Amino acid sequence: MATAVRISENLLSNARKFSKIDHRSLTGQIEHWASIGKCAEENPDLTYDLIKEIFLGIEELDTGDKTEYVFG
Repeated sequence: MATAVRISENLLSNARKFSKIDHRSLTGQIEHWASIGKCAEENPDLTYDLIKEIFLGIEELDTGDKTEYVFG
């Protein structure tokens, strides 16, 4: 269920710019930033790059794009 939310013109402008760079919808860009921010707040010791890698790994698992890791 969608809900209308008021955001600043500055945030909207930045989201519009980054959505084009990252090939996301405007809504998708704001949701992306929100999910990264939520994860960062819940895990303050993780870097931004590590959070992105975790999300990438989850997406790969969800799409069945996985291989077994071989140690050594």
